[in-house]
Order: sequence, then structure tokens, then C-alpha cells
Amino acid sequence: MIEKQRFLQSFAKVYGERYTVYPSSFISEKHNFFFLVKDNSEKRKYLVVAGSSDVCKRFEGELIERPKANLEVEKGNLIKFAPTTHQNLDLLRELFPHLSPFPCSLRCSFGTGDRLGIATPSHIRAFEGKNIFPVLAQQSVRENERTERSFQEVLDSAIWGCFEAGYRGKFGADADHVKRVEDLKEAVECGYTMFTVDPSDFIKTSADLLTSGEKNEIYEKIAERKELERLYLGKTYSIKGEKFYFDANSFRDTVITYFDALKHIVGCYFYLKENKKGDFDFEVSVDETSLPTLPLAHIFIVEELRRRGVDFQNLALRFSGQWQKGIDYIGDVEKLGGELSIHANIAKTFGGYKLSLHSGSDKFSVYPLFAEKTEGLFHIKTSGTSWVEAVKVIAEKNPSLYREIHKFALKNFEKDRLSYHVTTDLSRIPDVEKISDSELKNLLDKPDSRQLIHITYGSILSAKSDEGRHLFRDKIYATLFKHEKEHYDVVSSHIRRHLDLLKN
Repeated sequence: MIEKQRFLQSFAKVYGERYTVYPSSFISEKHNFFFLVKDNSEKRKYLVVAGSSDVCKRFEGELIERPKANLEVEKGNLIKFAPTTHQNLDLLRELFPHLSPFPCSLRCSFGTGDRLGIATPSHIRAFEGKNIFPVLAQQSVRENERTERSFQEVLDSAIWGCFEAGYRGKFGADADHVKRVEDLKEAVECGYTMFTVDPSDFIKTSADLLTSGEKNEIYEKIAERKELERLYLGKTYSIKGEKFYFDANSFRDTVITYFDALKHIVGCYFYLKENKKGDFDFEVSVDETSLPTLPLAHIFIVEELRRRGVDFQNLALRFSGQWQKGIDYIGDVEKLGGELSIHANIAKTFGGYKLSLHSGSDKFSVYPLFAEKTEGLFHIKTSGTSWVEAVKVIAEKNPSLYREIHKFALKNFEKDRLSYHVTTDLSRIPDVEKISDSELKNLLDKPDSRQLIHITYGSILSAKSDEGRHLFRDKIYATLFKHEKEHYDVVSSHIRRHLDLLKN
């Protein structure tokens, strides 16, 4: 500790006017020092490597030879200001393996998506004292496309955030809502440890609208139907005193709805099994449907995945009610409680996996219920809520920028809402030109305004001028860089509010 303090004090004397040190990031290895600094003039961060020539020269960056009188270390007299690149991060991870993601398995877990790639230190702070496994890198293919980022950039930014915060615990990295094997390949190559497969393109939710004759026609074309009938038709499942029975119609409807989706899931799993080195978490997501998942469908999905050799850790179902982005649950909570009890009992009966809750951002009214019914066997995902809280900081610290963003979001809302089911009413959002600067941030506590910003994030972050320059992106990062403490405080407090309701 004395060595660290002495070095940082001498560093501050020489470089303190330009750089602010993140003391929590300081770590040593064989008398070589590594820590993160904030360059206040360039508005960016650097990894500082101080020590031996052999170590310093491995990292990209500006190498400075310095006299020991200015900066004291026991061995070596070099210091390098290394940019936070992927190559430098790889070298850092070689020295400090705790900076690599790990599988979670069946521990209760919580995902904190970060659309801007700068919120991880605040997320880590929110988890302090909680017995909940953090999945700190979590983005979907759709989010990456809209934010103009890649799986690698998402993972790298989360790991740099872990380094900045001095986090030494385990964390996960989730390639979320992946629909294609090609996208799984990219995530595998990057080193992700969790893969959420979304087979919604193969789930026939429209089967509920078909006539009995039309359903029979589809069912008769399934070559494996006789084998499936032998396994399931007429079979009764006793789940905590309740009985669930596959009659001819319920079985036919379940099969035609999920059969193709199951084939896709199995294909994705065995691709990962063959190509992913080491253990990984596999999540099956059947929540992107218009109708709730019935208990018999839950049972069929689990039975078929197990029969086909798929080892999955999480299963995301579609529950009743409305799970709209960025706002609390809309629906009958008491009815939901009964539904959760049934699905939780099915999961406990079959064992070996957790129930996963998607669109978990700001669903405060159901968190205690979900934790109680699952008895801690859960995974929950949030993403857009951290983005909205960041914009709240912009509204407070840079009101003119927020007004520009808000008006741009209004113009793009109808286009962007096509990807979501929301009941946002723009007429309930006040005119931002008639609101004082001090009141702007309060807009984002209101459901309609909150959804406006939540849903239009891609348009906001990717918008460019005729000259090809980002209209808002760079200004957003500059504002949050300048007001980093406030940004971290706001996001950490908001995520902590979620975690406190889980009682873990």
C-alpha cells in the first residue's frame, strides 16, 4: 500500500495537471504498475504502464524514459501512456486473468446492458454487497447494429470498466438475442461466455389463428410427429399437485408452434459445443412472441431440449401482461404471480436451469414476486434503462443538447417504434421549449418521455450530418466524460434500486 501511495503521489506531481488517476484501478505485477488515467485535455482515458523495459515495450503507446527522482519504482525507469485499445487489453488480460469473463451456471444473475459502453464502473458499484452474479457485457445483435458497435467493442468496454473500478470478482459476457449462427461465431471468437439464442423467427405464433383443418395440414407435414406422439401424447405431468396433460389438440398446437424453433435452438447449441472452448452458459429465449408461454409448452420445450442433448442454464418465457421497454409492468400482478408459480414449479421439477426475465428494465412491481417464486433461480436482463439514466444526466448538465436530442427523437419515434410493442402517447409529453432547464431531467421519470428516449437510441447515436459527422454521439460522450461522477452516481443508484428488490 505504501508503494502504491508513494508512486501515485509522485505521478500526480509530474502529471497531475493533465491526468486524473483512478486509484481503484492500480494493480502491480513483479514491480510493474498498471492503472487508468483520465486525460482531461484530450477527453479520453489511458492505461499507464510503469516499470521494466520488457513489459512497457509490449504495449502500444507513447513511451517515456524518466529519471527515478521523478517517479519512484523499484525496478525499471520507463512509463508508457497506452491507449485503451483491444490489443493493449489483451496484453493486460494475459497478466491479470480475472479480467476475462466467466460462465455463471445456476447462480442468480443479473445483466446490465450498456449501450454507450461507459457505464460498467457504475454497474459494478451497484452490485456491491449483493450475492448476484453480474453479467456486465450484454448486448443484442440489434443493439449493436443501432449503436454502430460490435460484440468485441461491447466486451472490451466492459472489461476496461472492470479494470477502472478495480473489480476482481467474476462476471459474465452475454451475446444476447442471437438469431443466426454467423453472429454466434463472432461472439465465440470474441470470448463471450453466455449465448442467448432467440428462435422467434421460427416460432409459429400465428398458429393460434388457424382453423383446426389448417393446423392438421401443417402437423401432418412434420416427419417426426409419430415419434413425438409416442413420447408425449396422452402423457400426464404432475407438478406440485397440478396435473398437465397432452391431449391430441394441445399436443398438435404445441408441436406446430415450437417444432421448427427447437430445431434451430439445437443447431445453435451444437455449433457452440463444437466451437466454444471451455464451459459456457446457454440461454433459450422464447419470450419474443405475442402470446404467453403455456405450461404444456414450457414442459415440451424442456423435455425436447433435454432429449436432444442441449444443456441450457436459462429459459426465458413469455409471461402475461405487457413488458414494455423502459417502464414498469402493465398487467394484473396477482394473476402474474399465479402464472410465475406454475412456471417456477415446472422449472424446479425438471431442475438444472433458471427462469430468465427479459425487458427487466424498471419492472419494479414484479421484481420481489419474481425472486420469491423462483427462489433465487433467476436471471434478469436490463439494458436501455442505463442509457435513459445517462440521458437524464445530459438533461441536467447540458440542457441545450438534451432539447436537440428530444426533438430529434420525436421525429424518429414512429419509425423506431416498429421494433417494439409500446403504448407511448406523444401527446402526453410536454413541449421541451416550454420547460425550464431545471425541470428537464424530470421528464425522464415519466413513462411516455422515458419510452421516447429508450426506443430512439439507435437513431440518436447513429445520426450524422451531410458531412458525415455524428449529430449527437460525440456531444453525448463529451458531456458524460465531463460529468462522469454524476453519471456514475445516477446509473449506479438506478441499477441498485433494481437489485435491492431482489433481496439477495
